[in-house]
Amino acid sequence: MPTYDLKPDMSAREVTAEAVKRIKSGAYDVIILNLANCDMVGHTGIYEAARLAVETVDECVGKIAEATTDMGGITLLTADHGNAERMYYEDGVSPHTAHTTNPVPFYIVGANVTLRDGRLADIAPTMLDLMGLEKPQEMTGQTLIVKA
Repeated sequence: MPTYDLKPDMSAREVTAEAVKRIKSGAYDVIILNLANCDMVGHTGIYEAARLAVETVDECVGKIAEATTDMGGITLLTADHGNAERMYYEDGVSPHTAHTTNPVPFYIVGANVTLRDGRLADIAPTMLDLMGLEKPQEMTGQTLIVKA
């Protein structure tokens, strides 16, 4: 594909189908998955394509979270940067095609926890915390889970 705006769904549905199959197999303790549609299509600066990319990712994340929950697992959802949430500069005409530094959400589905604000370095310690594993000293981040 010459540019991602021509196929904003990319291969997300195929990746999701394979991920759901593997989740349901019960063979994995952890699956880490990147649905890059919003990032890659966001770089095109084409609003309609980015909207379709976001809709595709929303659909796929729903299927992944449902399969994980059905298996008694936990889904963590985040991004390492923004992109598709800002498609135009302030003039409303010029396409904004770069990553943004806007805050990104971090969701946990399937665990009854309260989260604090944090940074990317806190995600791995949070995963370890959810698995009941000690954080190595080399990790600079802290769990995002608020302890009572």
